[in-house]
Amino acid sequence: MPTLLARVQKNADLLVAVVAVLVVVMFIIPIPSEMLDILITINIAASLIVLLITMYTRDSLEFSVFPTLLLATTLFRLALNISSTKLILLEADAGQVISAFGNFVVGGNVAVGLIIFLILVIVQYVVITNGSNRVAEVAARFTLDAMPGKQMAIDADLNSGILGEEEARDRRQKISDEAEFYGSMDGASKFVKGDAIASIIIVFINLIGGLIIGITQRGLDFATAGATYSLLSVGDGLVSQIPALLISVGTGIVVTRSASAGNLGEQLTGQLFNYPRALMVAAVAMLGFAIVPGLPTAPFALMGISLGIVSYILRSDMKTEETREVEEAAHEAIKPVDDQPMLPRVDTIELEIGHGLISLVDASAGGDLIERITSIRKQVAQEFGFLLPPVRVRDNVQLAHNVYAVKIKGVEVARGDAMPGWVMAMSSEGQLGNLEGIDTTEPVFGLAARWIAANKADEAELQGFTVIDSVAMIATHITEVVRSNASELLGRQDVSGMLDLVKETHPAVVGDIIPEVLSLAEVHRVLQNLLSERIPIRDLITILEVLGDKGRITKDLDLLTEFVRQGLARQITQQYKHGDGSIHVLTLDPQIEQTIVENIKFTEHGSYVVLEPSLAQQILERLQLEVERMTSMGYLPILLCSAAARPHVNRFFKQFVPKLVVISHNEVDAGQKIESRGMVSLSAS
Repeated sequence: MPTLLARVQKNADLLVAVVAVLVVVMFIIPIPSEMLDILITINIAASLIVLLITMYTRDSLEFSVFPTLLLATTLFRLALNISSTKLILLEADAGQVISAFGNFVVGGNVAVGLIIFLILVIVQYVVITNGSNRVAEVAARFTLDAMPGKQMAIDADLNSGILGEEEARDRRQKISDEAEFYGSMDGASKFVKGDAIASIIIVFINLIGGLIIGITQRGLDFATAGATYSLLSVGDGLVSQIPALLISVGTGIVVTRSASAGNLGEQLTGQLFNYPRALMVAAVAMLGFAIVPGLPTAPFALMGISLGIVSYILRSDMKTEETREVEEAAHEAIKPVDDQPMLPRVDTIELEIGHGLISLVDASAGGDLIERITSIRKQVAQEFGFLLPPVRVRDNVQLAHNVYAVKIKGVEVARGDAMPGWVMAMSSEGQLGNLEGIDTTEPVFGLAARWIAANKADEAELQGFTVIDSVAMIATHITEVVRSNASELLGRQDVSGMLDLVKETHPAVVGDIIPEVLSLAEVHRVLQNLLSERIPIRDLITILEVLGDKGRITKDLDLLTEFVRQGLARQITQQYKHGDGSIHVLTLDPQIEQTIVENIKFTEHGSYVVLEPSLAQQILERLQLEVERMTSMGYLPILLCSAAARPHVNRFFKQFVPKLVVISHNEVDAGQKIESRGMVSLSAS
């Protein structure tokens, strides 16, 4: 059976519509005094309920309907004023509630009633409403100013994996709701100010109109008319102003409270009684007033003694709490080292930005760098076959205004500068012509570039320049850093997770290797070797099958890597195939290759090539010339050699020619067309 709340919520739209129609009817049609008594009672009860709810809410957004409710209660109160005015002027009778307020509450004294009414209006209008309006205005401004920073923090936490998509969405919605709430409160507070002014005008209209109608139409003398209509007008004003005052106080409570873990009562008791010394000083002051000649002794002495007792009790409780905390601290101090908290871990990859680049990550200002980084993670997953660790984005005041830095495991590996609102124009030929702007260097490929105004982008493109904005440039730089350091970004825990996924669909493949043939660490090392040469590990099943076969023959991880590369021949062939369907390569003079193979030294720590310095220098110079020539032709510099020499050739030359790709004949798919674009030899070509 549905609860009462559920039934009310189910028909809430109908209930609101009925109330709206009732308010309209009250503006137009006179209502009986008995009905007016009920509606006035409802108004007072509703105002009291609203006030109590504002005290119990822990967060302003828990009562987000308050601005709309403020308008609704103001409108309802004005409708009651109009209805009571009709009854006062037409029948000289506005029901028992208004009559009671006019006679019993103020003792039938019109002057006292007017004074109390004016005091209520002044307190509401001058003190509470003006203060609440100002606080709401400032809160709205501060909330809007803080939105970019909060959004950036949420985006950074989302990108780093601290927050999930759903939680980040909820936090963004909360920030938006806060801004809308305080903006609405800023405007809704003005309804209360207008209501206070309207109440004064209505009271005087009732007074003056009542006197005129009583004397001219009802034949009453001035004294009788004045007594009758004055008490009714004052009673009507008090009946309106007391609920209005309660609503105004609720408004002030809502806009002056910040989000906290407790309601208003918990906050007051928790914070006011947190300083027993202040209570003790107040107690001494009260006792001092008690002995001053001319002042009443009893009330001041009673208050001083009461405050002193409360202060003593609080100090005793705080000492007990401090003793307990000291004992807990001592207990923590003698715990074994293993029980101590872990040191903060270093982020695998992070992007630090100068203050001038914050707008690039601020979604509210149109910055989409966080979205680009998310796309980079997806791109890396598709390209290399593993999920890139979350990229932590943070501002660094030590960086120059428009500088960014990319760090891997806390160490800076790349740096660049960007200019929000500008675009970078560059040319592969290095000629920038007469473009107006600021000269710079493209950070990824080292090309000469120039920052130009965004409105000049079309003109630069027509002149044949490549134009990218700051976000695209930073995203490209991060992508290239990730590609160059993919092996370092793949953690052992990541490999464990990948193997768990494979185990779900191919349990025999994983079970055949780990731990009988190879350990997790050895599989991790082979995958890192592949990534270090930008070989994707998407086909993890094939990689594991090769390791399962060859791992029983050898435990040499470099040799196992070569076997895996040969198992991925079709993938490698596709990866380095040119647009014309051929693989364009450089070849190595057989004599040089034979010399390298003969000079391989094997040790317990691995193998390496030992060549005479002069010979090594000659080979390197010839290789660099061939690589430059091949690059100028628009081809990726690929060196083809034998499978026996490939790992040693790669290790020997890669440190001097980072762009060089070394593959073996066994890694080229059968039937693939190969085009030779030069040979590295010691003789002049």
